[in-house]
Amino acid sequence: MGATKTEHFTDKQNAMATMLKAFGHPARVAIMEYLMNVDACICGDIVNELPLAQPTVSQHLKELKHAGLIKGSIEGNAICYCIDERAIDLLQSYFTNLANNLNHKNNSCC
Repeated sequence: MGATKTEHFTDKQNAMATMLKAFGHPARVAIMEYLMNVDACICGDIVNELPLAQPTVSQHLKELKHAGLIKGSIEGNAICYCIDERAIDLLQSYFTNLANNLNHKNNSCC
């Protein structure tokens, strides 16, 4: 198996790639959209909304948490999930800078 060579990129580039990779599955996009609408919830709430089994939802939540897009706090015997606003701010800043840089280019490519 080939190496990913992530050590050749900056911490910021690796973090951005991890967050964007987490958005690479429609179930995780749906979970993020659901969390935006409800502010916070437990895994069972998401299972009731999506056509996925509880273990599948839990795995997607784990990926989103690993990417830093969501955070979870223990409430009794359940974990309450919500969007990590700092991650959304980073994404917004990244894409705003990208768009601004594109607007300042001559756009003579292709």
